Amino acid sequence: MIEVEGVYCARPGAIDRVELALPDGSTLGAALAASGLLARHGFSEEGVLAGIWGRKQPLGAVLRSRDRVEIYRTLQCDPKEA
Repeated sequence: MIEVEGVYCARPGAIDRVELALPDGSTLGAALAASGLLARHGFSEEGVLAGIWGRKQPLGAVLRSRDRVEIYRTLQCDPKEA
């Protein structure tokens, strides 16, 4: 078993965090499904922007113990302009 963390920040300061224990060889997509984050925040698995430790990854990416699985929201404005 591996332990991973699932995280989604719907807006600044609002973090939904879930700790998971998954079988070895689990993927990013499996972790998202097991976390319930997709359903809670109205995402479908198709087209979701997700990654591991701040780097966008495909849903088939294999996880390692202590990975942080993240769902990314689209930016409302260009950070350089803000």
